[in-house]
Amino acid sequence: MSRAICCSSPVVPALSTGRYNRVVRATPLDRLRAICLALPAATEKEAWGDPTFRVGNKIFAMYKVGDGRKSFWCKAPPGAQMVLVGADPETFFSPPYVGHKGWVGMRLDGAFDWDEVEKVVRRSYYLVAPKQLTRTVPSVAPAKARGHNRAANATARQSSRKTARATS
Repeated sequence: MSRAICCSSPVVPALSTGRYNRVVRATPLDRLRAICLALPAATEKEAWGDPTFRVGNKIFAMYKVGDGRKSFWCKAPPGAQMVLVGADPETFFSPPYVGHKGWVGMRLDGAFDWDEVEKVVRRSYYLVAPKQLTRTVPSVAPAKARGHNRAANATARQSSRKTARATS
């Protein structure tokens, strides 16, 4: 199953069931799917019995229920896994198979913040996606993943030199 969906809102608060227009609360997978598939060129593909979210053929997030707990795994910048797990071990964990490569897991069955889920997913997307795609998405990525703006850096250096000369 591979599909690409574009939606304007990254969060799905509720779903309509149709006939009687009864509203059902969105599941964690529905909300995670909406966040992931709102990113440019993101697709969903089932692998290992669970949904994975990809850009190109590279996975940036996976939804998992294998251990009986709902969670998702995603790529993290160097050192981020240790910081996140150390700061909140009830929510974050080092996932099996990919944890040694720096991936981080986030539990979706306890107390967690969907804004934080979106930040973690976007950061993972920035690490995996081609740079021309990341330019179109509002950034939450570290400076290295965003690239450098040489013109802005040169202007900042010139103005700081002028300020330094004026104060000397």
